[in-house]
Amino acid sequence: MNPIVRNVLAVLAGILVGIIVNGSLVALSTTIIPLPEGVVLDPMDPESLKAAISKFEPQNFIMPFLAHALGTLAGAFVAAKIASTHKMKFALGIGAFFLIGGIMNIIDLGGPLWFKILDLVVAYFPMAWLGGRMAGGNHQA
Repeated sequence: MNPIVRNVLAVLAGILVGIIVNGSLVALSTTIIPLPEGVVLDPMDPESLKAAISKFEPQNFIMPFLAHALGTLAGAFVAAKIASTHKMKFALGIGAFFLIGGIMNIIDLGGPLWFKILDLVVAYFPMAWLGGRMAGGNHQA
């Protein structure tokens, strides 16, 4: 297969897999960790989530963090595994894509400062780097 076509497919597959993993974990989140007493929301409805986030307790941020981190990890792994060249660069590119989404999410939804820092610092580039390494990418960007 043409290396350029393969690299484009790597990016598309990495984004798709990352979105599926992220969305699946977000959808399961309230069945794994219940919402605080009296909070009712649709996790896929940003307005509902925006209204409820101030009532969240620390444990309610575990699943969103895992969704962001594992979605990025899975997407970066897939992109690096499929890419024909520059595997780590493609993995980190997936990390950048999801970091932009994370920044937009924090701007839109807010949340406690500790979560914002943890999410932005740990869930994206470190997970993308790890996914790239797991897929056989070298340690250099």
